Amino acid sequence: MGRTAHCPYRVYSVVDMCGRYLISATPEAIAARFGLATAPDLSPRWNVAPSQNVPTIRSSRQGARTLSMMQWGLIPHWAKDPSIGQRLINARSETAAEKASFRTPLKSHRCLIVTDGFYEWQRTDQGKQPWCIRAVDDVPFGLAALWSCWRGGDAPVETCTILTTTPNATVKPIHNRMPVIVSPEDYNLWLDPLNTDVGSLQNVLAPAADDLLHAFPVSRHVNRPVNDDPACITPIDL
Repeated sequence: MGRTAHCPYRVYSVVDMCGRYLISATPEAIAARFGLATAPDLSPRWNVAPSQNVPTIRSSRQGARTLSMMQWGLIPHWAKDPSIGQRLINARSETAAEKASFRTPLKSHRCLIVTDGFYEWQRTDQGKQPWCIRAVDDVPFGLAALWSCWRGGDAPVETCTILTTTPNATVKPIHNRMPVIVSPEDYNLWLDPLNTDVGSLQNVLAPAADDLLHAFPVSRHVNRPVNDDPACITPIDL
């Protein structure tokens, strides 16, 4: 196994999933990108890990977009034990409509996770090498995500999971999966809670365009979630 991320629930392997990302864009850039009425109160985060609260974008039935904080790791509304969220930080887009945990959220509980880069770990003869993957223009973008509200505890808990797909040309040499990146022109379609036609979403759940991203190797400093600082995205020479 590779290095792992520590969280209140369990230990996650960072090489088998989309398990780490960053949010370094300014609040003003996030508001502009996602059509928010006001800039959110967010500080830069360089090493976001599962079980943490993360900023998400939802849309009302009237089309107004809002930012909400949710716990990363989806707990289905019907779950008896919230620890199921330990296993549901990602959902495969190809099979989400068939899975009990994701069927209902895919129909009517869709959101975007705010980011401007994510990490993937490449298997090499020297061990697992982390890479940072960002938009070529370093602007923030939205990851396709599903959310649920769990009411089995003392207070309601909103949780989310990131949808993944096959890699594009940038990510393929590094990893066999990547998060689904939603194009801004598809935000309305993806976020519309009144649209329950899962078939209309298939084009949204495709790998990102090959010219959208660039990737560069970073140090294993990023392997530990307690290291939440700009050194996580400092390029290194291999």
